[in-house]
Amino acid sequence: MEKKSVDSLDYMNAFEISSGSRTKPLHLLARLHIRNWKKLSLAFIFFILRTSPLWLLPIVTANIINIITYPDKYSMAYFWSNLIIIILVTALNVPTHVMYIRYMSSAVRHVEAGLRSTLIRKLQKLSLSYHGDLNAGKIQSKVLRDVEQVDFLSRQIILSVLPACINLVAITALTLVYSWYVAVFFVFLVPIAVVLVRFYRAKITKYNRELRTNIEKMSGEVSETVEMIPVTRAHGLEENEIKKVDHALEGIRIAGLRIDAIEAKFGALGWVFFQFFQVVCLFFTAGLAYMGYMKIGDIMMYQGFFTMMVGYVSQIMNIYPNLMKGFESLYSVSEVLNSDNLEAYNGERKLDAVQGDFQFNEVYFRYEDSEKHAVEKFSLHVRSGEKIGIVGESGAGKSTILNLIIGFYKPQKGQILIDGVPMSELSMKDYRQSLAIVLQNNILFSGTIRENITYGLDDVSDERLQQAVWMANLQDVVRDLPEGMDTSIGEHGGKLSGGQKQRIAIARALVRNPKIIVLDEATSALDNISEKHVQQAMEQLIQGRTTFIVAHRLSTVRNVDRIVVMKKGRIVEVGTYDELMAKQGYFYQMKSS
Repeated sequence: MEKKSVDSLDYMNAFEISSGSRTKPLHLLARLHIRNWKKLSLAFIFFILRTSPLWLLPIVTANIINIITYPDKYSMAYFWSNLIIIILVTALNVPTHVMYIRYMSSAVRHVEAGLRSTLIRKLQKLSLSYHGDLNAGKIQSKVLRDVEQVDFLSRQIILSVLPACINLVAITALTLVYSWYVAVFFVFLVPIAVVLVRFYRAKITKYNRELRTNIEKMSGEVSETVEMIPVTRAHGLEENEIKKVDHALEGIRIAGLRIDAIEAKFGALGWVFFQFFQVVCLFFTAGLAYMGYMKIGDIMMYQGFFTMMVGYVSQIMNIYPNLMKGFESLYSVSEVLNSDNLEAYNGERKLDAVQGDFQFNEVYFRYEDSEKHAVEKFSLHVRSGEKIGIVGESGAGKSTILNLIIGFYKPQKGQILIDGVPMSELSMKDYRQSLAIVLQNNILFSGTIRENITYGLDDVSDERLQQAVWMANLQDVVRDLPEGMDTSIGEHGGKLSGGQKQRIAIARALVRNPKIIVLDEATSALDNISEKHVQQAMEQLIQGRTTFIVAHRLSTVRNVDRIVVMKKGRIVEVGTYDELMAKQGYFYQMKSS
Protein backbone atom coordinates (compact mmCIF):
# COMPACT_ATOMS: atom_id res chain seq x y z
CA MET A 1 0.00 0.00 0.00
CA GLU A 2 2.83 2.35 0.91
CA LYS A 3 4.70 1.47 -2.29
CA LYS A 4 1.67 2.42 -4.36
CA SER A 5 1.40 5.84 -2.69
CA VAL A 6 5.08 6.54 -3.29
CA ASP A 7 4.80 5.55 -6.95
CA SER A 8 1.80 7.84 -7.34
CA LEU A 9 3.68 10.74 -5.76
CA ASP A 10 6.72 10.11 -7.97
CA TYR A 11 4.45 10.23 -11.02
CA MET A 12 2.93 13.54 -9.96
CA ASN A 13 6.31 15.07 -9.18
CA ALA A 14 7.70 13.96 -12.53
CA PHE A 15 4.76 15.47 -14.39
CA GLU A 16 5.00 18.64 -12.33
CA ILE A 17 8.59 19.11 -13.50
CA SER A 18 7.71 18.42 -17.11
CA SER A 19 4.77 20.81 -17.10
CA GLY A 20 6.98 23.84 -16.66
CA SER A 21 7.54 24.31 -20.39
CA ARG A 22 4.90 25.62 -22.76
CA THR A 23 2.99 22.68 -24.17
CA LYS A 24 0.27 22.34 -26.81
CA PRO A 25 -2.92 20.60 -25.59
CA LEU A 26 -2.41 17.51 -27.78
CA HIS A 27 1.19 17.13 -26.65
CA LEU A 28 0.07 17.65 -23.07
CA LEU A 29 -2.50 14.85 -23.42
CA ALA A 30 0.19 12.51 -24.77
CA ARG A 31 2.56 13.40 -21.92
CA LEU A 32 -0.23 12.83 -19.41
CA HIS A 33 -0.42 9.21 -20.51
CA ILE A 34 3.17 8.45 -21.51
CA ARG A 35 4.11 7.20 -18.03
CA ASN A 36 1.29 4.66 -18.22
CA TRP A 37 2.30 3.17 -21.57
CA LYS A 38 2.69 -0.33 -20.12
CA LYS A 39 -0.83 -0.37 -18.73
CA LEU A 40 -2.23 1.08 -21.94
CA SER A 41 -0.34 -1.44 -24.06
CA LEU A 42 -1.73 -4.33 -22.02
CA ALA A 43 -5.19 -2.79 -22.25
CA PHE A 44 -5.06 -2.75 -26.04
CA ILE A 45 -3.71 -6.30 -26.25
CA PHE A 46 -6.74 -7.44 -24.27
CA PHE A 47 -8.94 -5.19 -26.41
CA ILE A 48 -7.77 -6.93 -29.59
CA LEU A 49 -8.47 -10.35 -28.03
CA ARG A 50 -11.86 -9.13 -26.83
CA THR A 51 -12.87 -7.69 -30.21
CA SER A 52 -11.65 -10.53 -32.42
CA PRO A 53 -15.11 -12.26 -32.49
CA LEU A 54 -16.53 -9.22 -34.28
CA TRP A 55 -13.93 -9.54 -37.02
CA LEU A 56 -14.41 -13.31 -37.36
CA LEU A 57 -18.23 -13.29 -37.33
CA PRO A 58 -18.67 -11.92 -40.92
CA ILE A 59 -16.08 -14.47 -42.15
CA VAL A 60 -17.84 -17.36 -40.37
CA THR A 61 -21.22 -16.12 -41.66
CA ALA A 62 -19.89 -16.06 -45.22
CA ASN A 63 -18.39 -19.54 -44.79
CA ILE A 64 -21.70 -21.00 -43.51
CA ILE A 65 -23.66 -19.44 -46.39
CA ASN A 66 -21.13 -20.74 -48.91
CA ILE A 67 -21.20 -24.23 -47.32
CA ILE A 68 -24.99 -24.34 -47.64
CA THR A 69 -25.00 -22.81 -51.13
CA TYR A 70 -22.20 -25.01 -52.48
CA PRO A 71 -22.43 -28.28 -50.44
CA ASP A 72 -20.44 -30.21 -53.01
CA LYS A 73 -17.37 -28.03 -52.41
CA TYR A 74 -17.32 -28.15 -48.55
CA SER A 75 -17.45 -30.90 -45.92
CA MET A 76 -19.43 -30.93 -42.66
CA ALA A 77 -16.12 -30.92 -40.77
CA TYR A 78 -15.49 -27.43 -42.15
CA PHE A 79 -19.00 -26.46 -41.00
CA TRP A 80 -18.40 -27.65 -37.42
CA SER A 81 -14.90 -26.15 -37.23
CA ASN A 82 -16.37 -22.70 -37.98
CA LEU A 83 -18.90 -23.15 -35.21
CA ILE A 84 -16.29 -24.27 -32.65
CA ILE A 85 -13.93 -21.39 -33.52
CA ILE A 86 -16.59 -18.69 -33.11
CA ILE A 87 -17.83 -20.18 -29.80
CA LEU A 88 -14.32 -20.36 -28.32
CA VAL A 89 -13.33 -16.88 -29.42
CA THR A 90 -16.62 -15.41 -28.18
CA ALA A 91 -16.22 -17.08 -24.77
CA LEU A 92 -12.89 -15.28 -24.35
CA ASN A 93 -14.74 -11.95 -24.39
CA VAL A 94 -15.57 -11.99 -20.65
CA PRO A 95 -12.05 -12.31 -19.16
CA THR A 96 -10.40 -10.18 -21.86
CA HIS A 97 -12.99 -7.39 -21.46
CA VAL A 98 -12.49 -7.35 -17.67
CA MET A 99 -8.70 -7.09 -18.07
CA TYR A 100 -9.04 -4.43 -20.76
CA ILE A 101 -11.22 -2.21 -18.52
CA ARG A 102 -8.98 -2.88 -15.51
CA TYR A 103 -5.76 -1.66 -17.15
CA MET A 104 -7.43 1.16 -19.05
CA SER A 105 -9.27 2.51 -16.00
CA SER A 106 -6.12 2.29 -13.86
CA ALA A 107 -4.22 4.44 -16.35
CA VAL A 108 -6.98 7.03 -16.74
CA ARG A 109 -7.69 7.35 -13.01
CA HIS A 110 -3.97 7.80 -12.37
CA VAL A 111 -3.81 10.63 -14.88
CA GLU A 112 -6.91 12.34 -13.47
CA ALA A 113 -5.49 12.37 -9.93
CA GLY A 114 -2.05 13.41 -11.20
CA LEU A 115 -3.47 16.27 -13.27
CA ARG A 116 -5.48 17.70 -10.37
CA SER A 117 -2.47 17.41 -8.07
CA THR A 118 -0.26 19.11 -10.66
CA LEU A 119 -2.75 21.94 -11.07
CA ILE A 120 -2.84 22.57 -7.32
CA ARG A 121 0.96 22.45 -7.16
CA LYS A 122 1.25 24.94 -10.04
CA LEU A 123 -1.36 27.26 -8.48
CA GLN A 124 0.76 27.32 -5.31
CA LYS A 125 3.72 28.52 -7.39
CA LEU A 126 1.93 31.21 -9.39
CA SER A 127 2.23 34.83 -8.34
CA LEU A 128 -0.38 36.70 -6.33
CA SER A 129 -1.05 38.94 -9.33
CA TYR A 130 -2.05 35.85 -11.34
CA HIS A 131 -4.48 34.79 -8.61
CA GLY A 132 -5.79 38.32 -8.46
CA ASP A 133 -6.60 38.28 -12.18
CA LEU A 134 -8.20 34.80 -12.04
CA ASN A 135 -10.81 34.67 -9.28
CA ALA A 136 -11.51 31.62 -7.13
CA GLY A 137 -14.62 30.60 -9.09
CA LYS A 138 -12.69 30.32 -12.36
CA ILE A 139 -9.89 28.38 -10.69
CA GLN A 140 -12.43 25.95 -9.23
CA SER A 141 -13.96 25.52 -12.68
CA LYS A 142 -10.57 24.58 -14.11
CA VAL A 143 -9.63 22.19 -11.30
CA LEU A 144 -13.03 20.47 -11.11
CA ARG A 145 -14.98 20.81 -14.38
CA ASP A 146 -12.10 21.05 -16.85
CA VAL A 147 -10.13 18.17 -15.33
CA GLU A 148 -13.32 16.09 -15.37
CA GLN A 149 -13.73 16.94 -19.06
CA VAL A 150 -10.09 15.97 -19.71
CA ASP A 151 -10.75 12.67 -17.93
CA PHE A 152 -13.83 12.19 -20.14
CA LEU A 153 -11.70 13.04 -23.21
CA SER A 154 -9.12 10.42 -22.23
CA ARG A 155 -11.82 7.81 -21.78
CA GLN A 156 -13.45 8.67 -25.10
CA ILE A 157 -10.14 8.39 -26.93
CA ILE A 158 -9.11 5.15 -25.19
CA LEU A 159 -12.56 3.54 -25.16
CA SER A 160 -13.90 4.79 -28.49
CA VAL A 161 -11.47 6.50 -30.86
CA LEU A 162 -8.43 4.21 -30.60
CA PRO A 163 -10.54 1.01 -30.58
CA ALA A 164 -12.45 2.29 -33.60
CA CYS A 165 -9.16 3.01 -35.42
CA ILE A 166 -7.82 -0.46 -34.53
CA ASN A 167 -11.04 -2.02 -35.81
CA LEU A 168 -10.89 0.00 -39.04
CA VAL A 169 -7.31 -1.10 -39.69
CA ALA A 170 -8.14 -4.74 -38.88
CA ILE A 171 -11.25 -4.79 -41.08
CA THR A 172 -9.42 -3.12 -43.98
CA ALA A 173 -6.59 -5.65 -43.64
CA LEU A 174 -9.03 -8.58 -43.61
CA THR A 175 -10.84 -7.17 -46.64
CA LEU A 176 -7.54 -6.74 -48.43
CA VAL A 177 -6.76 -10.42 -47.86
CA TYR A 178 -9.94 -11.41 -49.72
CA SER A 179 -10.26 -8.64 -52.32
CA TRP A 180 -8.03 -5.64 -52.89
CA TYR A 181 -10.55 -3.74 -55.03
CA VAL A 182 -13.25 -4.02 -52.35
CA ALA A 183 -10.70 -2.77 -49.79
CA VAL A 184 -9.95 0.25 -52.01
CA PHE A 185 -13.70 0.92 -52.20
CA PHE A 186 -13.88 0.84 -48.39
CA VAL A 187 -11.01 3.29 -48.02
CA PHE A 188 -13.07 5.98 -49.82
CA LEU A 189 -15.18 6.17 -46.68
CA VAL A 190 -12.39 7.91 -44.73
CA PRO A 191 -12.05 11.05 -46.93
CA ILE A 192 -15.79 11.70 -46.60
CA ALA A 193 -15.49 11.67 -42.82
CA VAL A 194 -12.38 13.90 -42.94
CA VAL A 195 -14.12 16.46 -45.18
CA LEU A 196 -17.11 16.63 -42.83
CA VAL A 197 -14.88 17.05 -39.77
CA ARG A 198 -12.78 19.79 -41.37
CA PHE A 199 -15.91 21.62 -42.53
CA TYR A 200 -17.42 21.80 -39.03
CA ARG A 201 -14.28 21.80 -36.85
CA ALA A 202 -13.78 25.59 -36.70
CA LYS A 203 -17.39 26.29 -35.68
CA ILE A 204 -17.48 23.50 -33.10
CA THR A 205 -14.21 24.76 -31.57
CA LYS A 206 -15.46 28.35 -31.52
CA TYR A 207 -18.78 27.52 -29.84
CA ASN A 208 -17.12 25.21 -27.30
CA ARG A 209 -14.72 27.99 -26.35
CA GLU A 210 -17.62 30.38 -25.91
CA LEU A 211 -19.39 27.85 -23.68
CA ARG A 212 -16.29 27.20 -21.57
CA THR A 213 -15.65 30.94 -21.13
CA ASN A 214 -19.27 31.54 -20.13
CA ILE A 215 -19.18 28.68 -17.61
CA GLU A 216 -16.01 30.10 -16.03
CA LYS A 217 -17.64 33.54 -15.92
CA MET A 218 -20.76 32.09 -14.31
CA SER A 219 -18.65 30.16 -11.79
CA GLY A 220 -16.92 33.41 -10.83
CA GLU A 221 -20.25 35.23 -10.53
CA VAL A 222 -21.70 32.51 -8.29
CA SER A 223 -18.59 32.52 -6.07
CA GLU A 224 -18.79 36.30 -5.65
CA THR A 225 -22.56 36.17 -5.08
CA VAL A 226 -22.17 33.66 -2.25
CA GLU A 227 -19.44 35.75 -0.60
CA MET A 228 -21.54 38.92 -0.96
CA ILE A 229 -24.75 37.47 0.57
CA PRO A 230 -24.40 39.34 3.92
CA VAL A 231 -23.77 42.68 2.13
CA THR A 232 -26.46 41.96 -0.47
CA ARG A 233 -29.13 41.27 2.15
CA ALA A 234 -28.04 44.18 4.32
CA HIS A 235 -28.75 46.57 1.41
CA GLY A 236 -31.74 44.72 -0.04
CA LEU A 237 -29.93 44.00 -3.34
CA GLU A 238 -30.97 40.36 -3.79
CA GLU A 239 -32.60 41.04 -7.16
CA ASN A 240 -29.45 42.72 -8.47
CA GLU A 241 -27.38 39.61 -7.71
CA ILE A 242 -30.04 37.31 -9.19
CA LYS A 243 -30.08 39.36 -12.41
CA LYS A 244 -26.28 39.25 -12.60
CA VAL A 245 -26.18 35.45 -12.31
CA ASP A 246 -29.17 35.09 -14.66
CA HIS A 247 -27.27 37.12 -17.25
CA ALA A 248 -24.32 34.74 -16.99
CA LEU A 249 -26.67 31.74 -17.24
CA GLU A 250 -28.26 33.23 -20.36
CA GLY A 251 -24.83 33.35 -21.98
CA ILE A 252 -24.35 29.64 -21.21
CA ARG A 253 -27.82 28.83 -22.60
CA ILE A 254 -27.18 30.66 -25.89
CA ALA A 255 -23.72 29.10 -26.32
CA GLY A 256 -25.17 25.66 -25.53
CA LEU A 257 -27.94 26.09 -28.13
CA ARG A 258 -25.35 26.99 -30.77
CA ILE A 259 -23.35 23.86 -29.98
CA ASP A 260 -26.48 21.68 -30.07
CA ALA A 261 -27.48 23.11 -33.45
CA ILE A 262 -24.07 22.61 -35.07
CA GLU A 263 -23.79 19.08 -33.62
CA ALA A 264 -27.23 18.22 -35.03
CA LYS A 265 -26.22 19.32 -38.53
CA PHE A 266 -22.90 17.52 -38.24
CA GLY A 267 -24.54 14.27 -37.10
CA ALA A 268 -27.37 14.37 -39.64
CA LEU A 269 -25.09 14.93 -42.63
CA GLY A 270 -22.76 12.15 -41.46
CA TRP A 271 -25.68 9.71 -41.11
CA VAL A 272 -27.02 10.50 -44.62
CA PHE A 273 -23.61 10.09 -46.28
CA PHE A 274 -22.86 6.81 -44.55
CA GLN A 275 -26.27 5.28 -45.24
CA PHE A 276 -25.90 6.23 -48.89
CA PHE A 277 -22.43 4.71 -48.97
CA GLN A 278 -23.67 1.48 -47.37
CA VAL A 279 -26.33 1.09 -50.08
CA VAL A 280 -23.69 1.68 -52.74
CA CYS A 281 -21.51 -0.99 -51.08
CA LEU A 282 -24.36 -3.52 -51.22
CA PHE A 283 -24.99 -2.97 -54.92
CA PHE A 284 -21.26 -2.90 -55.67
CA THR A 285 -20.58 -6.32 -54.06
CA ALA A 286 -23.83 -7.78 -55.43
CA GLY A 287 -22.77 -6.71 -58.91
CA LEU A 288 -19.40 -8.39 -58.46
CA ALA A 289 -21.13 -11.60 -57.33
CA TYR A 290 -23.53 -11.43 -60.28
CA MET A 291 -20.57 -11.18 -62.66
CA GLY A 292 -18.91 -14.16 -60.96
CA TYR A 293 -16.08 -12.33 -59.23
CA MET A 294 -17.13 -13.53 -55.76
CA LYS A 295 -19.37 -16.07 -54.02
CA ILE A 296 -22.81 -15.23 -52.62
CA GLY A 297 -21.66 -15.66 -49.01
CA ASP A 298 -18.89 -13.14 -49.62
CA ILE A 299 -21.54 -10.45 -50.15
CA MET A 300 -22.62 -10.94 -46.53
CA MET A 301 -19.02 -10.87 -45.36
CA TYR A 302 -18.20 -7.60 -47.13
CA GLN A 303 -21.53 -6.10 -46.10
CA GLY A 304 -20.77 -7.08 -42.49
CA PHE A 305 -17.29 -5.56 -42.74
CA PHE A 306 -18.64 -2.38 -44.29
CA THR A 307 -21.43 -2.11 -41.73
CA MET A 308 -18.80 -2.30 -38.99
CA MET A 309 -16.64 0.28 -40.77
CA VAL A 310 -19.57 2.67 -41.08
CA GLY A 311 -20.38 2.04 -37.44
CA TYR A 312 -16.85 2.83 -36.27
CA VAL A 313 -16.47 5.92 -38.45
CA SER A 314 -19.91 7.10 -37.28
CA GLN A 315 -18.83 6.41 -33.70
CA ILE A 316 -15.81 8.67 -34.09
CA MET A 317 -17.87 11.37 -35.76
CA ASN A 318 -20.66 11.19 -33.16
CA ILE A 319 -18.25 11.72 -30.29
CA TYR A 320 -16.18 14.30 -32.18
CA PRO A 321 -18.12 17.26 -30.66
CA ASN A 322 -17.49 15.78 -27.19
CA LEU A 323 -13.81 15.38 -28.05
CA MET A 324 -13.70 19.08 -28.94
CA LYS A 325 -15.20 19.92 -25.53
CA GLY A 326 -12.47 17.85 -23.93
CA PHE A 327 -9.74 19.52 -25.98
CA GLU A 328 -11.13 22.93 -25.01
CA SER A 329 -10.93 21.92 -21.34
CA LEU A 330 -7.41 20.62 -21.96
CA TYR A 331 -6.56 24.00 -23.46
CA SER A 332 -8.05 25.66 -20.35
CA VAL A 333 -5.93 23.48 -18.04
CA SER A 334 -2.81 24.11 -20.11
CA GLU A 335 -3.32 27.87 -19.62
CA VAL A 336 -2.51 27.31 -15.95
CA LEU A 337 0.23 24.71 -16.45
CA ASN A 338 1.96 26.80 -19.12
CA SER A 339 1.73 30.09 -17.24
CA ASP A 340 5.11 31.64 -16.51
CA ASN A 341 3.62 34.19 -14.10
CA LEU A 342 5.36 32.47 -11.21
CA GLU A 343 6.20 33.72 -7.73
CA ALA A 344 8.84 36.41 -7.98
CA TYR A 345 11.49 34.66 -5.88
CA ASN A 346 13.01 31.29 -6.80
CA GLY A 347 16.17 31.20 -4.67
CA GLU A 348 17.27 28.06 -2.86
CA ARG A 349 19.62 29.30 -0.15
CA LYS A 350 18.66 28.41 3.43
CA LEU A 351 19.82 30.37 6.46
CA ASP A 352 21.07 28.30 9.37
CA ALA A 353 19.16 30.51 11.81
CA VAL A 354 17.16 33.58 10.78
CA GLN A 355 18.09 36.55 12.99
CA GLY A 356 15.73 39.11 11.44
CA ASP A 357 18.16 41.84 10.34
CA PHE A 358 16.64 43.72 7.34
CA GLN A 359 18.36 46.13 4.98
CA PHE A 360 16.25 47.97 2.38
CA ASN A 361 18.43 49.65 -0.27
CA GLU A 362 16.66 52.18 -2.55
CA VAL A 363 13.65 49.89 -3.05
CA TYR A 364 11.14 50.71 -5.80
CA PHE A 365 7.96 48.72 -6.47
CA ARG A 366 5.09 49.25 -8.91
CA TYR A 367 2.03 47.03 -9.45
CA GLU A 368 1.52 45.67 -12.95
CA ASP A 369 -1.71 47.57 -13.61
CA SER A 370 -0.33 50.89 -12.36
CA GLU A 371 2.03 53.44 -13.86
CA LYS A 372 2.82 54.93 -10.46
CA HIS A 373 5.19 53.41 -7.91
CA ALA A 374 3.50 52.16 -4.73
CA VAL A 375 6.91 52.32 -2.99
CA GLU A 376 9.88 54.36 -4.14
CA LYS A 377 13.32 55.21 -2.83
CA PHE A 378 12.67 53.18 0.33
CA SER A 379 15.88 52.78 2.36
CA LEU A 380 15.87 51.48 5.91
CA HIS A 381 18.02 49.31 8.17
CA VAL A 382 16.10 47.26 10.75
CA ARG A 383 18.26 45.59 13.37
CA SER A 384 17.52 42.10 14.65
CA GLY A 385 14.89 42.21 17.41
CA GLU A 386 13.84 45.79 16.61
CA LYS A 387 10.16 46.79 16.65
CA ILE A 388 9.20 48.96 13.69
CA GLY A 389 5.86 50.74 13.30
CA ILE A 390 4.78 51.78 9.80
CA VAL A 391 2.17 54.53 9.56
CA GLY A 392 0.72 56.79 6.90
CA GLU A 393 -2.49 57.66 5.14
CA SER A 394 -4.33 55.16 2.92
CA GLY A 395 -2.33 54.41 -0.23
CA ALA A 396 0.96 55.45 1.34
CA GLY A 397 2.50 52.02 0.67
CA LYS A 398 2.35 50.49 4.16
CA SER A 399 0.80 47.14 3.18
CA THR A 400 3.04 46.98 0.11
CA ILE A 401 6.08 47.11 2.39
CA LEU A 402 4.69 44.18 4.38
CA ASN A 403 4.10 42.22 1.15
CA LEU A 404 7.71 42.91 0.16
CA ILE A 405 8.89 41.68 3.59
CA ILE A 406 6.86 38.49 3.27
CA GLY A 407 8.15 38.01 -0.28
CA PHE A 408 4.78 38.17 -2.03
CA TYR A 409 6.25 40.79 -4.37
CA LYS A 410 9.75 41.55 -5.60
CA PRO A 411 10.97 45.12 -6.07
CA GLN A 412 11.62 46.20 -9.64
CA LYS A 413 14.58 48.23 -8.45
CA GLY A 414 16.72 48.15 -5.33
CA GLN A 415 17.48 45.29 -2.98
CA ILE A 416 16.24 43.75 0.26
CA LEU A 417 18.77 41.86 2.39
CA ILE A 418 17.91 39.55 5.30
CA ASP A 419 20.80 38.88 7.67
CA GLY A 420 23.07 40.26 4.95
CA VAL A 421 21.78 37.84 2.27
CA PRO A 422 19.86 39.19 -0.76
CA MET A 423 16.22 38.10 -0.57
CA SER A 424 16.42 36.92 -4.19
CA GLU A 425 18.85 34.17 -3.10
CA LEU A 426 16.73 32.84 -0.24
CA SER A 427 14.40 29.85 -0.31
CA MET A 428 11.03 31.51 0.34
CA LYS A 429 9.56 28.33 1.82
CA ASP A 430 12.37 28.09 4.39
CA TYR A 431 12.40 31.83 5.12
CA ARG A 432 8.64 32.09 5.62
CA GLN A 433 8.69 29.32 8.20
CA SER A 434 10.40 31.85 10.48
CA LEU A 435 7.56 34.37 9.98
CA ALA A 436 4.31 34.89 11.86
CA ILE A 437 1.73 36.98 10.04
CA VAL A 438 -1.53 38.57 11.16
CA LEU A 439 -3.06 40.48 8.28
CA GLN A 440 -5.84 43.04 8.31
CA ASN A 441 -8.20 40.60 6.54
CA ASN A 442 -7.98 37.26 8.30
CA ILE A 443 -8.11 34.04 6.32
CA LEU A 444 -9.61 31.10 8.18
CA PHE A 445 -10.74 27.76 6.78
CA SER A 446 -13.75 25.59 7.62
CA GLY A 447 -12.11 23.46 10.29
CA THR A 448 -11.99 23.56 14.07
CA ILE A 449 -10.45 26.28 16.22
CA ARG A 450 -7.59 23.91 17.04
CA GLU A 451 -6.92 23.17 13.36
CA ASN A 452 -6.93 26.87 12.45
CA ILE A 453 -4.51 27.82 15.22
CA THR A 454 -2.08 24.94 14.59
CA TYR A 455 -2.35 25.16 10.78
CA GLY A 456 0.75 23.57 9.23
CA LEU A 457 2.20 22.46 12.59
CA ASP A 458 2.21 18.79 13.56
CA ASP A 459 3.89 18.84 16.96
CA VAL A 460 2.11 21.52 19.01
CA SER A 461 1.80 20.52 22.67
CA ASP A 462 -1.41 21.23 24.60
CA GLU A 463 0.56 23.49 26.95
CA ARG A 464 1.90 25.59 24.09
CA LEU A 465 -1.55 25.73 22.49
CA GLN A 466 -3.27 26.80 25.71
CA GLN A 467 -0.66 29.51 26.25
CA ALA A 468 -1.32 30.93 22.77
CA VAL A 469 -5.08 30.81 23.46
CA TRP A 470 -4.65 32.70 26.74
CA MET A 471 -2.29 35.31 25.25
CA ALA A 472 -4.77 35.97 22.42
CA ASN A 473 -7.63 36.31 24.97
CA LEU A 474 -9.48 33.38 23.39
CA GLN A 475 -10.10 31.38 26.54
CA ASP A 476 -13.59 32.84 27.11
CA VAL A 477 -14.57 32.08 23.51
CA VAL A 478 -13.35 28.48 23.75
CA ARG A 479 -15.02 27.97 27.12
CA ASP A 480 -18.45 29.05 25.83
CA LEU A 481 -18.40 26.87 22.72
CA PRO A 482 -20.07 23.42 22.86
CA GLU A 483 -17.00 21.46 21.77
CA GLY A 484 -14.31 23.87 22.96
CA MET A 485 -11.18 23.82 20.78
CA ASP A 486 -12.73 21.19 18.53
CA THR A 487 -15.70 23.36 17.53
CA SER A 488 -16.07 23.85 13.78
CA ILE A 489 -16.02 27.54 12.85
CA GLY A 490 -17.73 27.24 9.44
CA GLU A 491 -16.51 28.40 6.06
CA HIS A 492 -14.14 31.40 6.42
CA GLY A 493 -15.00 31.36 10.15
CA GLY A 494 -18.60 32.35 9.40
CA LYS A 495 -19.83 31.18 12.83
CA LEU A 496 -17.56 33.67 14.66
CA SER A 497 -17.58 37.41 15.14
CA GLY A 498 -14.92 39.62 13.58
CA GLY A 499 -13.10 40.00 16.89
CA GLN A 500 -13.12 36.24 17.52
CA LYS A 501 -11.70 35.55 14.07
CA GLN A 502 -9.00 38.16 14.66
CA ARG A 503 -8.00 36.55 17.95
CA ILE A 504 -7.75 33.12 16.33
CA ALA A 505 -5.40 34.62 13.73
CA ILE A 506 -3.32 36.17 16.52
CA ALA A 507 -3.19 32.84 18.37
CA ARG A 508 -2.04 31.21 15.10
CA ALA A 509 0.87 33.66 15.06
CA LEU A 510 1.63 33.26 18.76
CA VAL A 511 1.84 29.47 18.66
CA ARG A 512 4.58 29.56 15.99
CA ASN A 513 7.20 31.24 18.22
CA PRO A 514 8.54 33.15 15.19
CA LYS A 515 11.77 35.08 14.60
CA ILE A 516 10.02 37.77 12.52
CA ILE A 517 6.51 39.11 13.13
CA VAL A 518 4.37 40.96 10.59
CA LEU A 519 1.24 42.66 11.95
CA ASP A 520 -1.21 44.52 9.72
CA GLU A 521 -3.73 46.19 12.04
CA ALA A 522 -3.68 43.04 14.17
CA THR A 523 -6.00 44.44 16.84
CA SER A 524 -8.35 46.44 14.60
CA ALA A 525 -11.41 44.19 15.18
CA LEU A 526 -11.04 43.84 18.97
CA ASP A 527 -12.98 45.61 21.69
CA ASN A 528 -11.07 47.74 24.16
CA ILE A 529 -10.74 45.04 26.84
CA SER A 530 -9.59 42.35 24.39
CA GLU A 531 -7.25 44.80 22.67
CA LYS A 532 -5.56 45.67 25.95
CA HIS A 533 -5.10 42.01 26.84
CA VAL A 534 -3.71 41.17 23.39
CA GLN A 535 -1.42 44.21 23.40
CA GLN A 536 0.08 42.97 26.67
CA ALA A 537 0.54 39.53 25.11
CA MET A 538 2.11 41.09 22.04
CA GLU A 539 4.61 42.89 24.23
CA GLN A 540 5.74 39.51 25.56
CA LEU A 541 5.73 37.94 22.11
CA ILE A 542 7.78 40.57 20.28
CA GLN A 543 10.56 40.80 22.84
CA GLY A 544 13.82 39.94 21.05
CA ARG A 545 12.02 39.40 17.71
CA THR A 546 12.05 41.63 14.66
CA THR A 547 8.54 43.07 14.35
CA PHE A 548 6.84 45.14 11.66
CA ILE A 549 3.53 46.72 12.66
CA VAL A 550 1.30 48.56 10.21
CA ALA A 551 -1.19 50.73 12.09
CA HIS A 552 -3.86 53.31 11.31
CA ARG A 553 -4.43 54.07 14.98
CA LEU A 554 -1.19 55.80 15.94
CA SER A 555 -1.55 54.81 19.60
CA THR A 556 -0.91 51.19 18.53
CA VAL A 557 2.74 51.98 17.73
CA ARG A 558 3.45 54.17 20.76
CA ASN A 559 5.88 51.69 22.34
CA VAL A 560 7.80 50.50 19.23
CA ASP A 561 11.51 51.23 18.86
CA ARG A 562 11.06 53.33 15.72
CA ILE A 563 8.15 54.61 13.64
CA VAL A 564 8.48 54.88 9.87
CA VAL A 565 6.14 57.55 8.52
CA MET A 566 5.22 57.12 4.84
CA LYS A 567 3.58 59.39 2.29
CA LYS A 568 2.93 58.48 -1.35
CA GLY A 569 5.30 55.50 -1.18
CA ARG A 570 8.22 57.41 0.37
CA ILE A 571 9.64 57.65 3.88
CA VAL A 572 9.11 61.17 5.17
CA GLU A 573 10.02 60.68 8.84
CA VAL A 574 11.67 58.08 11.08
CA GLY A 575 11.95 58.19 14.85
CA THR A 576 10.44 57.21 18.18
CA TYR A 577 6.94 58.28 19.13
CA ASP A 578 8.21 61.06 21.38
CA GLU A 579 10.79 62.25 18.85
CA LEU A 580 8.21 62.54 16.09
CA MET A 581 5.71 64.33 18.32
CA ALA A 582 8.39 66.78 19.42
CA LYS A 583 9.39 67.39 15.81
CA GLN A 584 5.81 68.47 15.02
CA GLY A 585 6.10 67.28 11.42
CA TYR A 586 3.87 65.04 9.30
CA PHE A 587 3.39 62.45 12.08
CA TYR A 588 2.35 65.20 14.51
CA GLN A 589 -0.20 66.48 11.98
CA MET A 590 -1.61 62.94 11.57
CA LYS A 591 -1.88 62.55 15.35
CA SER A 592 -3.55 65.90 15.77
CA SER A 593 -6.09 65.47 12.96
